Amino acid sequence: MSDRFDVRGLRTVVTGAASGLGLAIAEAMAEGGAQVTLVDVDSAGLSEAASSMPGARTAVVDVADSAAVSQLFADLDGVDVVFANAGVSREAGVLDEQGGLGNLDDDTWRTVLGINLDGVLFTMREAARQMKEQGSGRIVVTASTAGIGTDPFVGYSYSATKAAVIMLVRQAAFELARHGVHVNAIAPGPFRTNIGAGAPPIPDEAWESIVALGRLAEPEELKGVALLLASPASSFMTGAVIPVDGGQLLMSHGV
Repeated sequence: MSDRFDVRGLRTVVTGAASGLGLAIAEAMAEGGAQVTLVDVDSAGLSEAASSMPGARTAVVDVADSAAVSQLFADLDGVDVVFANAGVSREAGVLDEQGGLGNLDDDTWRTVLGINLDGVLFTMREAARQMKEQGSGRIVVTASTAGIGTDPFVGYSYSATKAAVIMLVRQAAFELARHGVHVNAIAPGPFRTNIGAGAPPIPDEAWESIVALGRLAEPEELKGVALLLASPASSFMTGAVIPVDGGQLLMSHGV
C-alpha cells in the first residue's frame, strides 16, 4: 500500500510555500522523499521553511508576474508535480461592516485576482508546457469551499477567484488528460493560517455552527490529500475538486 503513495524523487514545485497550507504541502512532499522547490515572495519565510527540509530549493517569485513564473520553470530540470497554492485574501467578509460591495476598492480587487487567478493560470500554463512534452505530470490547485458555496466570512475577490480556478482545473484536466497529465483541486474549508490576517477574527465558539466537526483545521491536516493527488494512489483521478472542510459544506444546505 505504501507504494501507492510513493512520491520519492518526484520533482515538485509548491507556490506559496513559506507558510500555511503551502508549507504543509511542501513538508509532506519532502517527508516522502520528493525533490521540492519552495516558491514564495517572502524570502525570509522561504529560508526558514527550507531550513527544516534538507535538499529543498527556494525561489523568490511573484506568481502574478508571468515572466517571473516562466523563468522559474525554465530554470528547473524538469517537473513532475506542481502545487499552484499561492493565494491571498484582502477583504473582510461580505456581511461584515468593513466588507461588502461598497467597501471593495479597485486595488484590492486587482491584487487578489492577480495572485489568486492570474498566478494560478501562469503556474498551470508553464507546468503544462513541460508536462505535455514529457507525457506525464500532476497539477494540484488550491481552491476553496468559498469557490463552491456562499461564505459570509470571505470577500468578493477571494470567492470569485476560487470559483474561477475550479473551472480552470476542469478545463485543464479535460485538455491535458490525453497527454498523461492529471489536474485536480483541493478545496480547503477553514484552516488555521494567516491568509485572512487583515480580516476581523471569528470567535472560537462560532465554528460549531459553521463546521460540522466544530473546529478549525490545522495545516498538517491537508498533508494526506496532497500526497494522494501527487502519488500513484490518484491514478484514475483528474478534474476532481476535493473539499477538506470538516463538513463545512454540509452546513450550507443550499449547496
